[in-house]
Amino acid sequence: MKMYDVSAPIFEGMAVYKNKPEKQPELSTVTNGYVTESRIGMDLHTGTHVDSPLHMIVEGDTMESISLDDLVGKAKVFDLTKVKDKIQKADIEHFDIQKGDFVLFKTTNSLEEEFNFEFIFLAEDAAIYLSEIGIRGVGIDGLGIERSQEGHPTHKTLFKHEIIIIEGLRLKEASEGEYFMVAAPLKILGKDASPARVLLFEGLSAN
Repeated sequence: MKMYDVSAPIFEGMAVYKNKPEKQPELSTVTNGYVTESRIGMDLHTGTHVDSPLHMIVEGDTMESISLDDLVGKAKVFDLTKVKDKIQKADIEHFDIQKGDFVLFKTTNSLEEEFNFEFIFLAEDAAIYLSEIGIRGVGIDGLGIERSQEGHPTHKTLFKHEIIIIEGLRLKEASEGEYFMVAAPLKILGKDASPARVLLFEGLSAN
């Protein structure tokens, strides 16, 4: 069995959405003799994280509405590193995507350490296609699942169909294929997102 940690490390100076200074995590440490204690202040959308519907829907459901049962289990990684600009329906309709799948899209985002304002994203037509199939979740290696789409239709389409969104994955080392995924967001109540540690296991049965 092999394990892949596909989570982004959190540190001061890390890549954050649109390089906004206010989105940088702030870490501080106090040492008293042999006792060390640290504090962190950060946006809940930092690094690898799970979105809840509240992120894009007024009075939408918050993080506790997302069941861990849907975040632990079989996941499929699809290699889209040849895609430019955005993932469209035509780029994914030949893949073996079934109802109930959790799909993870590996793009050139995983090959970059700095924030790219032209990051690869999931277009609205692809979100509609995935919703029609009835997947349970989708993850992408960009810090956002969409960009430059007025009204955020990708987020809203997925949330409308109760599809979980994971953003900020680091899939460079994970080849296309099936894995057993453990995605564990922090148990933060009443909010629009939560940082998560996401692990992919190769050779571990989902049964």
